[in-house]
Amino acid sequence: MHEEAELFHRHPGNPVLSAADFPYPMNSVFNPGAALLNGETVLLARVEDRRGISHLAVARSENGRTGWRVEPKPLIADDPADPTTCWGVEDARITPLRELGGYAITYTAYGPSGPCVALAVTEDFRSVEPYGVIMPPEDKNASLLPRKINGQYVLFHRPVSATSHRADVWLSRSADLRSWTASEPVLQSRTGPWWDATRIGMGPPPIETPHGWLCFYHGVKQMVATSIYRVGIMLLDLEDPTKVLRRTPSWVLGPDASYERIGDVPNVVFPTGLAYDEEADDLRLYYGAADSTIAVATAKYSEVMDYLLNLPEEV
Repeated sequence: MHEEAELFHRHPGNPVLSAADFPYPMNSVFNPGAALLNGETVLLARVEDRRGISHLAVARSENGRTGWRVEPKPLIADDPADPTTCWGVEDARITPLRELGGYAITYTAYGPSGPCVALAVTEDFRSVEPYGVIMPPEDKNASLLPRKINGQYVLFHRPVSATSHRADVWLSRSADLRSWTASEPVLQSRTGPWWDATRIGMGPPPIETPHGWLCFYHGVKQMVATSIYRVGIMLLDLEDPTKVLRRTPSWVLGPDASYERIGDVPNVVFPTGLAYDEEADDLRLYYGAADSTIAVATAKYSEVMDYLLNLPEEV
C-alpha cells in the first residue's frame, strides 16, 4: 500500500448513500457536491433515473455520515425543452460565496451538443437562481474558488481540445459569474504509465490555507479492459492559481473496497464534495463509488498539509 493512501480512512458504514435510501425509484446515486449549512452537511447528489438521465437531489445529515434525509423532489433537473440539459444534469460542486450570501453550484449540463458547464446560486438548497450555461461544450468538472482574486471569480474546468483531445485542468475568470475569460492552463495529465496519464479533472472547490489552495483532483489511467479513477492532491499559489506548488506523485485514494470496484462503472473513486471541520482538524471527502453509490473518506487536515509541504516543489 502507498504510504499516502493511509492519509484517508474510509467510513466503516460506506457506502453512506445508495439507491435504497431514496424515496422514489432510481438506478444509482453518486458524485455529490457538499456544503455545511446550519450545522448540517448537505449533499447535492447526482441521481441517475431509470431512463438513464440524471438530476441533482439534496440529502442532509447532522453528522455527515449517517441519518441522511433525502428531499422527495430534485433541486435541479433535466429540461426536455432545453437542448443544453435535455439529457440531464450531473456532478455538482458547491462553493460558499460570502459576497452572494449563499452558495454557487457548478454542474455539468448534458445535451446533444455534449457536456457543458452550468451555474446556479442558492441560499438554502430548497430553491435555486439559475445562471444558465457558462462554458460551452465540451466542458465539465467545474469548480469555483470561494473568494475573488484581483476582483474576479476563478473557475477551474476541463475543456476538451477538438484537435489534441487532451483533457486537462484550466481556469477562467469573471467579474459577474456570467461572462468568462479565455481559458488558462493549470494542470496537465502526466504522460506514460502514470496513474493520472489519460485525463484529469478538478474535484471539490479548493480550500484556502496559509500555504496555498488545497485541491483534490481525479486522475484516470486507461487499462486494456477498463479505466481506473483515483484521487490526487495539489497545492496552488494563493494569488496566482495557475501556479502549481505541490502535486502528489502517487494517488491518495483509489478503488479498493468492493463498492468502488463493482458497479455501473467499475474501479471508480470520483471526488466531488469536501467538508472541512476546522475544530476537529477533519477533512471529509465525499465521492462517487463505481458510479453507483456515495462514500466518504476522512483525513486529518494537518497531516494532509504536512505531507504536501514535504513534497518537492513543482518546477
